[in-house]
Amino acid sequence: MNLFRLLGDLSHLASILILLHKIQTSRSCRGISFKTQALYVAVFVSRYLDLFFRYISLYNTAMKIFFIGSSCYILYLMKYRYRPTNDPSIDTFRLEYLIGPCVILALIFHYQWQVSEVLWSFSIFLESVAILPQLFMLQRTGEAETITTHYLAALGVYRALYIPNWIYRYFSEGVVDPIAIIAGIVQTGLYLDFFYVYFTKVLQGQKFELPA
Repeated sequence: MNLFRLLGDLSHLASILILLHKIQTSRSCRGISFKTQALYVAVFVSRYLDLFFRYISLYNTAMKIFFIGSSCYILYLMKYRYRPTNDPSIDTFRLEYLIGPCVILALIFHYQWQVSEVLWSFSIFLESVAILPQLFMLQRTGEAETITTHYLAALGVYRALYIPNWIYRYFSEGVVDPIAIIAGIVQTGLYLDFFYVYFTKVLQGQKFELPA
């Protein structure tokens, strides 16, 4: 594992801890897309099924368990404990527009014709667009709590750090993963508008508001 991969994983870990802190301290899931969180559950479960038959390292296993467990816990909090604070009227992105194309892409583009490999490809494609319901919600409301923007920023940094990770792996190991690279570039690109507002407003102490 190289430094970029480690920092990316830590940023991903931080994003989940920030989100859990926001929900638990405010006792509310206002401003959080239930659909995006449901997509992340699908991403982690489909990607980490090899947890039951493939061991890489203690770190790898612990991170897989954490991501599956924490994403399911967040979904539980939003669905049951803090359900009254979840407003489905503004979380209206149609998930079939994301899941369907990702299934098709996974069936076409994969490295081996095995269930685990197809599910891995599906998870990569789905993760690249899983943030769209959240960004769509932000677009509809036009604003967000500061801590919510920190969560999204950490999530964006996680994916952005994987770009130098791929470059490093290419030059040091000769490894190229076109599926992950293309999906990662798409995912990072989706954050560009958000990061512009985040850097020009939130980090300057102003409220996160999208331009009218």
